[in-house]
Amino acid sequence: MEHYRHTTYFAKKKFLKLFGGEIKIFDQTKTQVLFFVKQKAFKLKEDITVFSDESMATPLLTIKARSIIDFSAAYDVTDATTGEKVGALRRRGFKSILQDSWELMNAVDAVVGTVTEDSMLMAVLRRFLTNLIPQSFTIEMGGAPVGILKQTFNPFVPQFNVDFTMDAGNRLDRRMGIATVILLQIIEGRQN
Repeated sequence: MEHYRHTTYFAKKKFLKLFGGEIKIFDQTKTQVLFFVKQKAFKLKEDITVFSDESMATPLLTIKARSIIDFSAAYDVTDATTGEKVGALRRRGFKSILQDSWELMNAVDAVVGTVTEDSMLMAVLRRFLTNLIPQSFTIEMGGAPVGILKQTFNPFVPQFNVDFTMDAGNRLDRRMGIATVILLQIIEGRQN
């Protein structure tokens, strides 16, 4: 599908939505919306549908939490067009207190990679002094980076530049890459 063929994206979360939030993921020119999420407010258990655009006519992915409240929550990612489970992301509970860390799992829940915040020092500064320091996350598979998510310096609008250009062998299923961007904006965005 054309939406997943890009190597760079720009993700932007709409700020201060009264009843839920919106996430738009654009192509590299920041003009064409490729993915759209309208998040419902006051949800105890995450159930996210990723659409192809703002019309919300074509669902592409679903991301569902396995439990209501879990410190090491796992989120299943399913292709909405085929019903196929693509994989899952699991937050690494206590390890994520000081530095955000996630496990990237395949369709049978075997760990195949990690998603890690840039550095322990920067993470601690963000949590205890200021959230004005932009976050950066690295997605790794087999010990090699396959994606970088860098938050832009904008304290009012959470947005990321997403770069998958280093994944020359296409080891990361791009659907999992997009799900990672969305979860980081929703889940990690709540703590900052």
